[in-house]
Amino acid sequence: PPNHLSAPRNRPEGKVLETVGVFETPKQHGKYETGQLFLHSVFGYRGIVLFPWQARLYDRDVASPVTEKSENTAGHGSKEVKGKTHTYYQVLIDARDCPHISQRSQTEAVTFLANHDDSRALYAIPGLDYVSHEDILPYSSTDQVPIQHELFERFLMYDQTKVPPFVARDTLCAWQEKNHPWLELSDVHRETTENIRVTVIPFYMGMREAQNSHVYWWRYCIRLENLDSEVVQLRERHWRIFSLSGTLETVRGRGVVGREPVLSKEQPAFQYSSHVSLQASSGHMWGTFRFERPDGSHFDVRIPPFSLESNKDEKTPPSGLHW
Repeated sequence: PPNHLSAPRNRPEGKVLETVGVFETPKQHGKYETGQLFLHSVFGYRGIVLFPWQARLYDRDVASPVTEKSENTAGHGSKEVKGKTHTYYQVLIDARDCPHISQRSQTEAVTFLANHDDSRALYAIPGLDYVSHEDILPYSSTDQVPIQHELFERFLMYDQTKVPPFVARDTLCAWQEKNHPWLELSDVHRETTENIRVTVIPFYMGMREAQNSHVYWWRYCIRLENLDSEVVQLRERHWRIFSLSGTLETVRGRGVVGREPVLSKEQPAFQYSSHVSLQASSGHMWGTFRFERPDGSHFDVRIPPFSLESNKDEKTPPSGLHW
């Protein structure tokens, strides 16, 4: 029999379940199409696929044994890690689920800088996430508007003759083409230390001119996952930021984005985004997160080194959203 997917109605007691769709078999091979409804396997929100990205996944957990021996004094492996192609998806998050995931994941937004000469505006489009292929639990629905998001009906329309029955409008294609430099996910970096997996995805946001110099901005999205059953809590962050201009900055602080998340078997993952700027068109970042165990002991988790590259040959940033 089909597996029915249920979700609580938006009521204070939150105890009434209603059927929102029927689970489908996850794809082992191939890609999900635009309009595919899904449940996020880690954060549990409902979403819909807008389009796929082919990313290069640099997974330091699968580096060859030969190169693993070349550890440097900073405690980071100078491993030769080759990127493998991996499918990620640009998705819309159902706004009804955002309050329920706010403790575990920021409701991700695409951010970019305006290119007005007299403007310092930072644009953000909320409820857009990037989801790895294996995190998608596909389902189908007979509802013609199954996802609540302000962009759903601007980007997609119902067509019962298609599978899935939601197809891209011209506005979605135009939006993707226009904003490609700021949407594109190119590199994903992953590393596991003592059963804590850190995944980093950097995004270029644009360049600003300030006091006769150029300042380049990036956003980076970080996901922390506890692959063990032991409860741990993130206490500190320690970043090293190298700029092509030759500067090396060290940043230490409590927690991340004002939080010290607990990773448990019930809520094993936490995701957040932050921003960094350099006075050069490229650089590198790496570092550690310090976690605390229930007995009070601490251990450091490596943040995989990742490049900050500017899309300086691409189009200038959009000056706003025009439909």
